[in-house]
Amino acid sequence: MFQIFYPTQWLDSTYQIPFEEWYERGCRGVIFDIDNTLVPHDAPATEEAKQLFDNLRKMGFDTCLTSNNKEPRVAAFALAVNSKYIYKANKPSRSGYLRAMEMMGTDKDTTLFVGDQLFTDVFGANRTGIPTILVKPINPKEEIQIVLKRYLERIVLYFYKKKLQRDA
Repeated sequence: MFQIFYPTQWLDSTYQIPFEEWYERGCRGVIFDIDNTLVPHDAPATEEAKQLFDNLRKMGFDTCLTSNNKEPRVAAFALAVNSKYIYKANKPSRSGYLRAMEMMGTDKDTTLFVGDQLFTDVFGANRTGIPTILVKPINPKEEIQIVLKRYLERIVLYFYKKKLQRDA
C-alpha cells in the first residue's frame, strides 16, 4: 500500500552514504535535495557539503541539485558546491528528475536520488524509477506544512520498518 513511498535505503545522514558502493553498481549521477538533506533549511553550503561534492567528482560522479525552492537559493548553493541545478522542480513531479538526468547524461539505471522527505523527494524519484536514499532531516525545526507531512511520514516509515524486519 505504501511501497511507492519506500526508499531504497534509509540512513541517518547524507554524509554516511557509501557512494563508492553506488559507483561500483554503475551509478554515475546523483540528484540531491538541498534543504535538510545537505544543510539545514536556507543555510549556505558548508565545508562538509563542498568536500562531499569534490569527492563525488573525484570518484567520477556528476551531480544535480533538484529543489522546489526559488532560483536565488538554489543557484547560490549550486555555485558553492559546483553542481548543476534545477529550481522550482515541482517535486514530486517526474519532470525535474528527468531533466536532471538529461543534464547529467545519465538514466534511471545510473542515477541515485538523495533527499529527506518521503512525499516529495522519494515519491517523485520512485515514480521516475530512480533508486532513493532517504536521510533524516538535519534540523527538526521546519515550516508548518513540512511538520504536518512529517506526522504522515511516521506512519509510512512504521510500515517500511516492518517490511525491513520481515525481509531480514
